Amino acid sequence: MATPLSDTPLSPLKTVAVVGLGTMGTGIAEVLARAGRDVIGIDISEAAAAQAVATLEASTARAVRREHLSEQERTDALARFRTFTDLAAAADADLVIEVTPESYDIKQQVFRALDTIVRPQAILATGTNALSVTRLAADSAHPERVLGLHFFNPAPAMKLVEVVSSVLTAPGAVAAVTDLAIELGKEPVAVGDRPGFVADGLLFGYLNQAAAMYEAKYASREDIDAAMRLGCGLPMGPLALLDLIGVDTARTVLEAMYSESHDRLHAPAPILKQLSEAGLTGRKSGRGFYSYEVPGSDAVVRDALTPLEGAALAEGRTIRSVGVAGSGTMASGIAEVFAKAGYEVVLAARTEEKAQTAKARIGKSLSRSVDKGRMTAEAAARTLELITPTGSYDDFAEVDLALEAVAEDLEIKQQLFGTFDKVCKPGAILATTTSSLPVVACARATSRPQDVIGMHFFNPAPAMKLVEVVRTVLTADDVHATVREVCAKIRKHPVDCGDRAGFIVNALLFPYLNNAIKMVQEHYASLDDIDAAMKLGGGYPMGPFELLDVVGLDVSLAIEKVLHREFRDPGLAPAPLLEHLVAAGCLGRKTGRGFREYARR
Repeated sequence: MATPLSDTPLSPLKTVAVVGLGTMGTGIAEVLARAGRDVIGIDISEAAAAQAVATLEASTARAVRREHLSEQERTDALARFRTFTDLAAAADADLVIEVTPESYDIKQQVFRALDTIVRPQAILATGTNALSVTRLAADSAHPERVLGLHFFNPAPAMKLVEVVSSVLTAPGAVAAVTDLAIELGKEPVAVGDRPGFVADGLLFGYLNQAAAMYEAKYASREDIDAAMRLGCGLPMGPLALLDLIGVDTARTVLEAMYSESHDRLHAPAPILKQLSEAGLTGRKSGRGFYSYEVPGSDAVVRDALTPLEGAALAEGRTIRSVGVAGSGTMASGIAEVFAKAGYEVVLAARTEEKAQTAKARIGKSLSRSVDKGRMTAEAAARTLELITPTGSYDDFAEVDLALEAVAEDLEIKQQLFGTFDKVCKPGAILATTTSSLPVVACARATSRPQDVIGMHFFNPAPAMKLVEVVRTVLTADDVHATVREVCAKIRKHPVDCGDRAGFIVNALLFPYLNNAIKMVQEHYASLDDIDAAMKLGGGYPMGPFELLDVVGLDVSLAIEKVLHREFRDPGLAPAPLLEHLVAAGCLGRKTGRGFREYARR
């Protein structure tokens, strides 16, 4: 007997039923109705159905006020949306999208009922982001017509739709829903069936690591979130995002991912279970990692964990002059930042010529700021006058803060700290900008480890607001207090963290990048689809492969190795594909080829 989708041409998907009218179901219904589809909204709760209508009315009214819709278009869209409490209403649908709770029992019950209701040619789609589409399809009388259609929240705003095929899905069904997604103004990405698919598969591992980092008391929730927003340009910090998604939902997704991967990075952090079982599920309950004004509110309110503003730190040291060691982009960027804030800066390199070149680079940067109207020519000239280039570290004799930004090589840094120890006056603070090496190892190269601290700036230093302030177990309180005060004066946002590999940002960012590489290595998804999924579905400013090529594959590999060596977690082992590309000299944009090829300048 022929299967329904194998030999019957599919009609256009004009009538769509949406089963489950929570936030996501209502959002999908709005997208469909505004795109001219007849939408049958189904929910066993009359209250939920009524709320969906009210939400659509309010949302479309806002769209009219913002001139995104005309009044007539709004009227037409609302007329195309009808609600019911019985699945039988889906009988005439060309496509049914179920968006019920993440439970096999509930979803299978819906699919079994739909088998007896809808026409043989109708397509059945699940909105799951955590459960196996294959398992749901196998339980259906017509598995070839079952697929995944994963929208992102809020559905009207988010462009990404993941179209998920199982080994049983008919190509015609995939083609039909892909065409529909394009007609809805979305960007469909084709993916195979595994928990989390592409976007959530990468996102939830990262969120889980952030929860574990907070649970370990490595950094405060505010500092973790600020670090990822300011250091990576993300729209939200990971803990705030977990509260938005729902702590219980995140736990469900991670359980599903771990059951397949057995990767410890996917094993839900215990704090997710504790919060879930206490009913502290995030914004929807009014409390999760943060506390909110009322359930459902996005307004964070003070609680027992909120840091006091202007909390007293130890009495600091006086910083008037700063020595910056190095002649590369990071060193010149940091020197520019301090000079703009009015500090006298000694910029030291291995030779006078290199130091002069670095100062010239700063001059060009300041000129660009003048051209863009960000500072006056007079201010730029005064800033440049504050920088004294030198080829000798002896000129650090009178600086109050000596900061190194040389190669990421422990031996080189330790030698330099030995020099600082000899040259710098007693009481001077000695800082390293390392992104991955142990700060305490630099401290032990001196006779005054209490004066040593990490100040991890981000590239480009003049533009990036974040500084990770890294205390070792030996760092003095007044040194820490001084550096935080200096960060405020140079208009940077300091976040506190301990002296362990990756600090906050790299410890969360690079495992995510490594997992993206593994997806490509396993032929699960293409570079372009993964980059698109993270930009459109996660709000990331760059996709993981764009970012890897910018950072440099050799730098990325070095950081991955440090993380793996420190935490000994098999899931942190660098992806073999990354190692192969580095061995082949494909290091990213700087060599003209990494994950992609680039035109040589």
